[in-house]
Amino acid sequence: MIAPEHEADIAAAIVTAAATGGHWRLAGGGTQSGIEGGAGALSLAAHRGIVFYAPKELVIRARAGTPLAEIEAALAAEGQHLIAEPPDRRALLGTSGEPTLGGAVATNLSGPRRIHGGAMRDHVLGLRFVTGAGMVFRAGGRVLKNVTGLDLCKLLTGSRGRLGAITEVTLKVLPGPERVGTVAVAGLDAAAAVRAMAAGLRSPFAVSAACHIAPGADHKRGLTALRIEDFAASVAYRCERLRALLAEHGTAAIFADHDSRAFWRQVRDGVPLAGLGPAVWRVALRPSSAAAAAARIEAAGGQWMMDGGGAVLLVAGPAAVAATRAEGETWVTLRGEAIAVSERKEMARVRAVLDPGGVFVAA
Repeated sequence: MIAPEHEADIAAAIVTAAATGGHWRLAGGGTQSGIEGGAGALSLAAHRGIVFYAPKELVIRARAGTPLAEIEAALAAEGQHLIAEPPDRRALLGTSGEPTLGGAVATNLSGPRRIHGGAMRDHVLGLRFVTGAGMVFRAGGRVLKNVTGLDLCKLLTGSRGRLGAITEVTLKVLPGPERVGTVAVAGLDAAAAVRAMAAGLRSPFAVSAACHIAPGADHKRGLTALRIEDFAASVAYRCERLRALLAEHGTAAIFADHDSRAFWRQVRDGVPLAGLGPAVWRVALRPSSAAAAAARIEAAGGQWMMDGGGAVLLVAGPAAVAATRAEGETWVTLRGEAIAVSERKEMARVRAVLDPGGVFVAA
């Protein structure tokens, strides 16, 4: 593995590979096992640093190898945060390293707030990246609605290093909430939890996250939780109203700010499933199918938790659990043997333009 510090050296390494028929697997901080790192990797981790931050403009630009913790600290000092709430999966996947901005963007890493504030790709305003031919491109800029033609920012975000080496990212940020509150109901089964989360998400109380943790060591009866973020008075009022709304689903408790923030960090990072299986998957599906999928996963020896109101399952267990996947579900391997996914024809055509020599290989 090599880790160039400067963009020019990253481009030079790619040019050399293109000229010699070589290949690179792009890597970030090495925290997402099965997605990044390993032999033959071109690491962007040394290309780091915040380049530009304008709190009044709600914009930050940083190099790909910049640790997310460094960015979050700079934002917190100004009372702001990353909208997409990218997870730190080290505990879940049993990895080390340091989560980086480039890794989060390349994998479209998004947390519980996705259902309310959007995914990482929704907040990328601009990118610098190196193509498979070693050319440096810049896409987007520092303001919204600056895209004409093909939106390369959205295309590169989530491409997992197959289209280009992202070297710099410009993100939209927002003020962080003054208070965080959580309304939680214990003892619901999977189907009842989905109904309760749906009721909260349909309510006028701007629920920013909704999860269900299956019964286990941390929550013996299981726990269904919904989050509200805003000014202190608004959070207190809306949590009480939401608790009343959910009364038909069970007796609800309200978590205060400190406990809420700690709880949702655990949910964001998938900590309830840490160490529970040799393989880990992220499953996207219709919330109406979540309870049935959870039952199949349990029958195969897997364990799970719901996020996004039931639109996302995190699953841990033996490799055989992947055989339970059904039509309409998208399984992405986070740890273990990757599940083969056929490439869309449109994406193959784009890759042929951005990486004509096939320099970038799947991580």
